[in-house]
Amino acid sequence: MTQTYDFTTEDHEYLRHGSRTMKLRLYKPRGAGPFPAVIDLHGGAWGKGSLDECKGRDEILAKSGILAVAIDFRDGHDGYPTALQDINYAIRWVKARAAQLNTRADCIGVCGQSSGGHLAMLAAMRPHDARYASIALPAGSPAVDASVRAVAMAWPVINPLSRYRNAVRGRAAGEKWVGDIPERQGSFWKNDDNMSEGSPMLMLERGEKVVMPPALWVQGQPDQVHDYRDPESPVPLNEPERFVQNYRKAGGAIELLYIEQAARTTPVAHDPVAAFFLREMPVGAAVKVAA
Repeated sequence: MTQTYDFTTEDHEYLRHGSRTMKLRLYKPRGAGPFPAVIDLHGGAWGKGSLDECKGRDEILAKSGILAVAIDFRDGHDGYPTALQDINYAIRWVKARAAQLNTRADCIGVCGQSSGGHLAMLAAMRPHDARYASIALPAGSPAVDASVRAVAMAWPVINPLSRYRNAVRGRAAGEKWVGDIPERQGSFWKNDDNMSEGSPMLMLERGEKVVMPPALWVQGQPDQVHDYRDPESPVPLNEPERFVQNYRKAGGAIELLYIEQAARTTPVAHDPVAAFFLREMPVGAAVKVAA
């Protein structure tokens, strides 16, 4: 029988940019621990959103015995790669305080939804990128990096460039789902070159050397926003299957789980994420994190 935990929540400032405070919210299981920890990233087409959007998923993670850490990070007009700098820092912030937070530095994962899913995978694949790791922890902090044990994505925008072009085509065709997606994406990425450089899909297809922790992709159907075929790709697959094929071909382990689109914000979507992290990050076993 699976144990269910009570939990508490706490808000903390983890980083400051001038007068601007970056906040995180801890969902802390009650118990002896230590518990695995997961940094959770909100979506919003890289242009809006907040850690409040992670509440449903993080409550389920905490009830399952996982320390969930929802974070705010720079996005929108701040531009690429500012979000990755904050995320890389947040992973190291949690690792440096692992004992205090009742977790272990080798049992840290990352997850996210939509553009947050993209950021989770990008951060996991490039934990040592000097641009992303440019913000130092406070003096006297333990020497830790931003590598993670596992990564989970829900409805990720895995290829910013193809999604941007898909949205532009959709707007020209009068499709209502597009909204202001091109403007939000353009505000953060600035140009096609950045979207290509920061695309996990295209990184693999370019043969870039990356870290590939065990991964989970949860995808709803039908979903023309995230589950579409890129007409500019020679691969005759929708984006989820295309990425899974690339990840496995490069030597990574990844699961692709399809569910009903209407279940996006329900336990049907969140429970598999909790089960995945509990399986991949057992705190009773010392496992070397992929580097």
